[in-house]
Amino acid sequence: MSVVWAATSPESGLFQPVERRSDVKDLADRFNDLRSCGQGYVEVRSPDREFPVLALAFRDGQAVVHLMSDTERMSLLVGDGTVPSGTEVQVPIMDDLAVFTGDFVLDIDRAWDLVQDFTQTRAAGPLGEWCEL
Repeated sequence: MSVVWAATSPESGLFQPVERRSDVKDLADRFNDLRSCGQGYVEVRSPDREFPVLALAFRDGQAVVHLMSDTERMSLLVGDGTVPSGTEVQVPIMDDLAVFTGDFVLDIDRAWDLVQDFTQTRAAGPLGEWCEL
């Protein structure tokens, strides 16, 4: 199964916005390379539709998942309790660090599982509770 994705470069640490079309294994390889670096940002979508786009931002063992439903709508996936709600966590969004409260932080393994589910089903709704921004 193929996906379209863009991600942080493990070599430079900068987001490469040029999308690639590949099988899910290549996306998983990039994620694993970034995980070895300790942080990264990945956007993924179906090859036959521009939206939805799922974005995974992570640093160390903590992740935040965004959903871009269209050019006007973005949502955050509600966290899994990995981090207390009052705690702030920084993750890279493209090339900048952004701060999120624990309300929207997931364990990195759980977040990656959700990305893999999305690549199979192409549906974001079943992944969890979304908070529209």
